[in-house]
Amino acid sequence: MRRAPTKRYRTVARSVNLFRSFLVEQTDPERFYTDVADDTITLITRHEPLEGRTVLDVGAGQEQFGRRFVERGARYVAVDLERESLNPGPGNGAVVGRGENLPFPDGFADIVMSNNVMEHVTQPGILADEMLRVTRPGGLVFISYTAWASPWGGHETSPWHLLGGDFARRRYERVHGRPPKNRFGETMHAATVAGGLNWARRQTGAHLVEAAPRYHPDWADPLLMVPGLREVLSWNLMLVLRRT
Repeated sequence: MRRAPTKRYRTVARSVNLFRSFLVEQTDPERFYTDVADDTITLITRHEPLEGRTVLDVGAGQEQFGRRFVERGARYVAVDLERESLNPGPGNGAVVGRGENLPFPDGFADIVMSNNVMEHVTQPGILADEMLRVTRPGGLVFISYTAWASPWGGHETSPWHLLGGDFARRRYERVHGRPPKNRFGETMHAATVAGGLNWARRQTGAHLVEAAPRYHPDWADPLLMVPGLREVLSWNLMLVLRRT
């Protein structure tokens, strides 16, 4: 069941601004990651305030997130599989750990989130289950990830991934002389919108607060009701759950 916030935020102007920021990800990463961090904060705080809350960021890699969350009064803890990927910033915590087996006790954090992580694990349902486990009762889980069949589903190998992940990888190596960072079948997998929605709807220890194509205006939400089409046009699925 979805309970939409009363204040409208996901507008066409917001979508355009985020797309412009996306275009400069490589040339101006400070702008891009700060914009995404601010957007994440706004999406979360429509449901849960940050002041005094412990936020666990699963798969964290950019210090802009830690900096912005701390500025809003949160206690921010980043966890990632690789130590070199952890750049939480001043005043934040960092822990090396696997998302499918988080090194935290039950109910550790008030807010547990992941941005663009589910497409990089072989069993996203197990990772999502772990996120729920370490969320306190009444706390919030925020999940956002890119669908494989969307235009950017292959990340740097896009749009050739639509002809097959192996083909896209070989083409990237041929053009650039090196393998892509996101290698299909190894560090990137075919995450689906249907998979995420099915996982969220069958939870008994949490209820689904919001499900939406993250970067689209709110009037595009009905896309999620159309199998097939949602895999291509949703681009990025956002799920917000409240732990019971």
